[in-house]
Order: sequence, then structure tokens, then C-alpha cells
Amino acid sequence: SFYEELLCHDILKPLTAPVEGMVVKEGSCNYMAPQGISSVVKYYLNQSAGADVFYEQHVTRISLRDGKWEVSRKMGPPEQFDIVILTMPVPQILQLQGDVVNIINESQKQQLESVSYSSRYALGLFYEAGTRIDVPWAAQYITDNPCIRFISIDNKKRNIESPEIGPSVVVHTTVTFGSKYLDSDPAEVQQLILSHLERIVPSLPKPASVKCQKWRYSQVTKAVPNCPGQMILHTQPLLICGGDGFTCSNFDGCIDSAISLAEAVKSHL
Repeated sequence: SFYEELLCHDILKPLTAPVEGMVVKEGSCNYMAPQGISSVVKYYLNQSAGADVFYEQHVTRISLRDGKWEVSRKMGPPEQFDIVILTMPVPQILQLQGDVVNIINESQKQQLESVSYSSRYALGLFYEAGTRIDVPWAAQYITDNPCIRFISIDNKKRNIESPEIGPSVVVHTTVTFGSKYLDSDPAEVQQLILSHLERIVPSLPKPASVKCQKWRYSQVTKAVPNCPGQMILHTQPLLICGGDGFTCSNFDGCIDSAISLAEAVKSHL
């Protein structure tokens, strides 16, 4: 039903563009988001009953105050909440300070500490309108390069090629490269990726701009064991955590966790 709804509103569309080297599982169907994956999140936020959304809020501490959760952040005063739901990567839950440190019991702590993630870099190359990128594929999985795992001509993959919009290329590194250079100088990492990219696709024109993004928590390689998509850390007031660290790092995993979080919160209201 989630896919049907998103397809109905053109938030998702079936992936029809040619992707070289993709392993297609029997019976599975692949989709793409024409306006980017953030459009899926924006769609659901718009469905909410007037929720106020605040970005760039770096939570540092969670403590109990008068039967509520006091949440502190890097910038601005602390705020109090009746319920707190944490969906950041699991290692960041364990980095929180305050009463939350003592609230997580030993068994839960062991489970949370067992979660592992792969790390990668993502590189975006942005071009002026009218630039031609002459390759026969929309995306390609690379198996024989120590640095690059995936390249996508993003507007081609999304079927939104247009003379008015400049094309963009997205590159994902291998897991091995990501972990090896995780704490290296970003400018050096960017240059390394670009040099490998030039060898793989020598016909690529010079981009107007480049953005290199470190993805410390890319995909879950080992999720919380035997977990129904969420974990209740405290009942009154409710403190609960979920996300792909409690299922798996694909859209189905995110939906599964979201449903189990919603059910758990509803039963506490």
C-alpha cells in the first residue's frame, strides 16, 4: 500500500533506465524517485497533521525532568517533550549524554553495541545546462575498481533529462575505500575519487562544481538482533528508538520500523 500511494502521486516511478551490473532478485521490483529521495520524506511530512519540522537540530543530551524528557541540543535552549523517538544511527544513540546513559539497561546496551554500519563517500558532479554526457547507461555498478562501486547519471536514471537542467553525476565509493579513508582530508579523498572516475569514464566533461560527502553510517551491515523494528528504552515517559539499525537499510526496512514504532507509540498514548 505504501508503494501504491507513492506511485499514485508520482513520488516514486518504476526504474526503467538501463543500469549495468545490477543484480536483480527474482520477483523484486526497483523504483526511483524523480525528485530525489528527500521527496518521499517531504511527502510524509506533508501528510502529518500540522507537525512542525525543525532541521539542523543536533541533539546532545536527554534527561528526565518532572515526568518529561528534557532534550538539549548544540544550539539553543533545551526543550521538554512527553515522548521522544530516536531514529538516528545506533552509534549516535549510544553517544547521547544525560539520564539516557543510565536508562539503557545492560542487555539493551549489548544489543545496540552489536550494530555495525558500512562507511562510504558520495561524490556529486554538477554540470551546466546543455552539457552532454555520452555513455550508453544511466547507472553502472563497478566490480573491479578499488575506489568506485557505483556511478549514476542522475537525471538520466530519473528520466528527467531536459535542455534547461544541467546533468549531474553521483558516485559512491566501495565500502573498503570508505573505511580506509574515513578520517582523511576530504579534499584529498575527492581528488582520489575523481582520478579513479576519470579512468573509468574518460569521456566525462569537466563539471561546473563538485561536492564530496562523507557517509559515516551508510548501510546497516548488522542490525539489532531479534528486534521487532524498535526498542523501548523507557516507558513513562516514553523513550523509544528505531530506524534501519533495527531492521535493514532499504525502503522496506524503514517502513517496517516506522510501522512498529507507530504501533508502540499508539499503545502508550
